[in-house]
Amino acid sequence: MIETQVSRGIIATYFEKLEKNLELDVAIVGGGPSGMVAAYYLAKAGLKVAQFDRKLAPGGGMWGGAMMFNQIIIQEEAMDIVKDFEINYQAYKEGLYVMDSVESTAAIIYKAVHAGATIFNCYSVEDVIFKNNAVNGVVVNWTPVLRQGLHVDPLNILAKIVIDGTGHDSEIAATVARKNGVKLDTETGSVIGERSMDVKEGEDEVVNQTKEIYPGLYVCGMAASAVSGTPRMGPIFGGMLMSGKKVAEEIIARLTVKP
Repeated sequence: MIETQVSRGIIATYFEKLEKNLELDVAIVGGGPSGMVAAYYLAKAGLKVAQFDRKLAPGGGMWGGAMMFNQIIIQEEAMDIVKDFEINYQAYKEGLYVMDSVESTAAIIYKAVHAGATIFNCYSVEDVIFKNNAVNGVVVNWTPVLRQGLHVDPLNILAKIVIDGTGHDSEIAATVARKNGVKLDTETGSVIGERSMDVKEGEDEVVNQTKEIYPGLYVCGMAASAVSGTPRMGPIFGGMLMSGKKVAEEIIARLTVKP
């Protein structure tokens, strides 16, 4: 019966996909534009990468543009990334370009998956695997399980590197510091929290603070801003894209070094 075949096809292929991703080169937590860009470049380099997003539709805050005006701004410095993703754009003012936020988000997701990244939506990362004073993977559960407060044990996914791309809350960095009593690579040794808006400084610093903040744990995008205490920047997304590419390049250099 076709009804059975529909269910069997979904179940069989889903669990095959999940089993293939129980051991990763890179686990990315959060499905925002920075993490998605990182996933694309990491997968394109041949690394095994999966992204876990708690929402039904990954893409983070880029979908909504500014106040649901679905347009975003990108500055000149990030246009090479825009062209890599084949997103339409139009020049606005000197050094600034306008793009449709829905097309931009959809294009980044599409290209990341077609490069070989796997996206798991409706997944929440509730903890990390912590061994030998380093982050070694993620602990995952269904988002509805956590939202309902159900006492259901999670699953574990090993990863050589974990990227915190959880945005303003920098949840993974905060969890690592709090649960393990360790100091992060910040001025205070903990998550500082983002500052109020300054577009220029925010865009510069989100890239500068994209880095490894504890062995095995990197931050990108707004998580990098929140961890290091730099300003937010609003609906200009060049820094997000450049942060994603930077974290990917650093990890690619680290994991593909030949003896």
